[in-house]
Amino acid sequence: MQNMLILGIISVTALICIGIAIYMYRITAQMRDIRKTLAHQYNLMVKIQTVLKNKTATNAVAENAEMIYQDLLQNLIPIMAAIDIMPRATSEHPLWRALGGIMDEYAKNPFALEKLRRAIKLDPDVARNIDNYMNRADRLLTHLTTTEPNGILAATFTDGLLGQSLTFFAQAKQLAAGE
Repeated sequence: MQNMLILGIISVTALICIGIAIYMYRITAQMRDIRKTLAHQYNLMVKIQTVLKNKTATNAVAENAEMIYQDLLQNLIPIMAAIDIMPRATSEHPLWRALGGIMDEYAKNPFALEKLRRAIKLDPDVARNIDNYMNRADRLLTHLTTTEPNGILAATFTDGLLGQSLTFFAQAKQLAAGE
């Protein structure tokens, strides 16, 4: 009888130990799931914070867009006068009309590149305006692509008239420096 009692106590103790082990396993699994969920939420919070910082930076560019555009335009006007190009006759912003006029002229008449090369070579003011324009436009594009790497705004500027004009001016500068 005493063996049966001891065997019963051992069985109950074993069952309690097995129950505790299963309970501990479940708690450990739940803790692991909670840890994964919290890590995922933390990563999402970091991403959200980064996006918000980038949006704030992009919004700052948008708020200051008119100043930036006017700065770029001030450098374009003497360049356009030197190579005798008129802006587009559209209702766009004057910067985009000026850039459109330059790129339209180049598309119609590739000799516009040669005229710009000569102007850079012969007129230090044109060369300075080209440098200023390229530096400022490049900084704007760099800022946009840094703050919004896969964004539509950065792609629009990079692939649009601003990016095309940088390529055109870089070609003319390179040709002027090559002589």
